[in-house]
Amino acid sequence: MYDAPALARSESAPGAVRGTASHSTVAVSIQRLEEIVDQETLALRTRKAINLKDFNDRKSQALLELTRSLKHLEGAGPDPALAARVGALKVKLAVNQAALRVHLEAVREVSATISDALRQAESDGTYTQAISSAPRRP
Repeated sequence: MYDAPALARSESAPGAVRGTASHSTVAVSIQRLEEIVDQETLALRTRKAINLKDFNDRKSQALLELTRSLKHLEGAGPDPALAARVGALKVKLAVNQAALRVHLEAVREVSATISDALRQAESDGTYTQAISSAPRRP
Protein backbone atom coordinates (compact mmCIF):
# COMPACT_ATOMS: atom_id res chain seq x y z
CA MET A 1 0.00 0.00 0.00
CA TYR A 2 3.04 2.24 -0.31
CA ASP A 3 3.04 4.69 -3.18
CA ALA A 4 6.18 6.05 -4.80
CA PRO A 5 5.50 9.75 -4.12
CA ALA A 6 4.91 9.05 -0.43
CA LEU A 7 8.14 7.08 -0.19
CA ALA A 8 10.00 9.88 -1.96
CA ARG A 9 8.60 12.39 0.54
CA SER A 10 9.62 10.16 3.41
CA GLU A 11 13.24 10.22 2.29
CA SER A 12 13.33 14.01 2.10
CA ALA A 13 10.96 14.81 4.97
CA PRO A 14 10.55 12.03 7.55
CA GLY A 15 7.38 13.51 9.06
CA ALA A 16 5.57 13.96 5.74
CA VAL A 17 4.28 10.40 5.30
CA ARG A 18 3.65 9.98 9.00
CA GLY A 19 1.59 13.20 9.05
CA THR A 20 -0.42 12.12 6.01
CA ALA A 21 -1.00 8.67 7.47
CA SER A 22 -2.00 10.19 10.82
CA HIS A 23 -4.45 12.56 9.14
CA SER A 24 -5.91 9.62 7.24
CA THR A 25 -6.24 7.58 10.44
CA VAL A 26 -7.99 10.45 12.19
CA ALA A 27 -10.34 10.92 9.23
CA VAL A 28 -11.23 7.21 9.27
CA SER A 29 -11.84 7.36 13.04
CA ILE A 30 -14.09 10.38 12.64
CA GLN A 31 -16.00 8.68 9.83
CA ARG A 32 -16.54 5.56 11.94
CA LEU A 33 -17.83 7.64 14.87
CA GLU A 34 -20.11 9.62 12.54
CA GLU A 35 -21.59 6.41 11.15
CA ILE A 36 -22.38 5.08 14.62
CA VAL A 37 -23.92 8.38 15.72
CA ASP A 38 -25.98 8.58 12.51
CA GLN A 39 -27.25 5.03 13.00
CA GLU A 40 -28.29 5.71 16.58
CA THR A 41 -29.94 9.02 15.71
CA LEU A 42 -31.88 7.43 12.87
CA ALA A 43 -33.02 4.56 15.09
CA LEU A 44 -34.18 7.00 17.78
CA ARG A 45 -36.00 9.22 15.30
CA THR A 46 -37.77 6.30 13.62
CA ARG A 47 -38.64 4.86 17.03
CA LYS A 48 -37.04 1.51 16.29
CA ALA A 49 -36.29 -0.79 19.19
CA ILE A 50 -32.60 -0.32 19.88
CA ASN A 51 -30.02 -1.45 22.37
CA LEU A 52 -28.72 1.81 23.83
CA LYS A 53 -25.95 0.01 25.70
CA ASP A 54 -24.66 -1.43 22.44
CA PHE A 55 -24.62 2.01 20.84
CA ASN A 56 -22.95 3.48 23.90
CA ASP A 57 -20.27 0.79 23.83
CA ARG A 58 -19.68 1.34 20.10
CA LYS A 59 -19.46 5.12 20.51
CA SER A 60 -17.07 4.74 23.44
CA GLN A 61 -14.83 2.41 21.41
CA ALA A 62 -14.86 4.78 18.42
CA LEU A 63 -14.07 7.74 20.67
CA LEU A 64 -11.15 5.84 22.19
CA GLU A 65 -9.89 5.05 18.70
CA LEU A 66 -10.24 8.72 17.70
CA THR A 67 -8.41 9.88 20.82
CA ARG A 68 -5.55 7.49 20.13
CA SER A 69 -5.28 8.56 16.51
CA LEU A 70 -5.25 12.24 17.52
CA LYS A 71 -2.15 11.64 19.64
CA HIS A 72 -0.24 10.99 16.42
CA LEU A 73 -1.06 14.50 15.24
CA GLU A 74 0.68 16.24 18.15
CA GLY A 75 2.99 18.87 16.76
CA ALA A 76 1.52 18.62 13.25
CA GLY A 77 0.23 21.72 11.53
CA PRO A 78 -3.48 22.48 11.29
CA ASP A 79 -5.47 20.67 8.64
CA PRO A 80 -8.57 22.55 7.42
CA ALA A 81 -10.14 19.34 6.07
CA LEU A 82 -9.86 17.63 9.47
CA ALA A 83 -11.13 20.75 11.21
CA ALA A 84 -14.19 20.68 8.94
CA ARG A 85 -14.74 16.98 9.71
CA VAL A 86 -14.54 17.65 13.46
CA GLY A 87 -17.03 20.50 13.03
CA ALA A 88 -19.44 18.22 11.18
CA LEU A 89 -19.00 15.58 13.89
CA LYS A 90 -19.86 18.14 16.57
CA VAL A 91 -23.09 18.99 14.74
CA LYS A 92 -24.02 15.31 14.44
CA LEU A 93 -23.28 14.78 18.14
CA ALA A 94 -25.53 17.71 19.06
CA VAL A 95 -28.37 16.27 16.97
CA ASN A 96 -27.79 12.86 18.55
CA GLN A 97 -27.79 14.39 22.02
CA ALA A 98 -31.12 16.08 21.34
CA ALA A 99 -32.65 12.81 20.09
CA LEU A 100 -31.35 10.99 23.18
CA ARG A 101 -32.73 13.72 25.43
CA VAL A 102 -36.22 13.32 23.92
CA HIS A 103 -35.98 9.54 24.27
CA LEU A 104 -34.85 9.71 27.90
CA GLU A 105 -37.55 12.23 28.80
CA ALA A 106 -40.15 9.87 27.34
CA VAL A 107 -38.70 7.02 29.40
CA ARG A 108 -38.90 9.19 32.55
CA GLU A 109 -42.54 10.05 31.85
CA VAL A 110 -43.50 6.43 31.23
CA SER A 111 -41.68 5.25 34.36
CA ALA A 112 -43.33 7.99 36.46
CA THR A 113 -46.75 6.99 35.14
CA ILE A 114 -46.11 3.33 35.93
CA SER A 115 -44.79 4.22 39.41
CA ASP A 116 -47.88 6.32 40.13
CA ALA A 117 -50.18 3.55 38.92
CA LEU A 118 -48.40 0.97 41.10
CA ARG A 119 -48.51 3.27 44.12
CA GLN A 120 -52.24 3.86 43.65
CA ALA A 121 -52.94 0.16 43.12
CA GLU A 122 -51.10 -0.76 46.32
CA SER A 123 -52.68 1.98 48.42
CA ASP A 124 -55.72 1.12 50.51
CA GLY A 125 -56.77 4.77 50.62
CA THR A 126 -56.06 5.23 54.34
CA TYR A 127 -53.85 8.25 53.98
CA THR A 128 -54.78 9.60 50.57
CA GLN A 129 -58.32 10.64 51.61
CA ALA A 130 -57.10 12.57 54.61
CA ILE A 131 -54.39 14.29 52.66
CA SER A 132 -56.55 15.20 49.68
CA SER A 133 -59.50 16.46 51.77
CA ALA A 134 -57.41 18.43 54.28
CA PRO A 135 -57.67 22.19 53.88
CA ARG A 136 -54.64 23.65 52.18
CA ARG A 137 -52.73 26.42 53.88
CA PRO A 138 -51.62 29.37 51.79
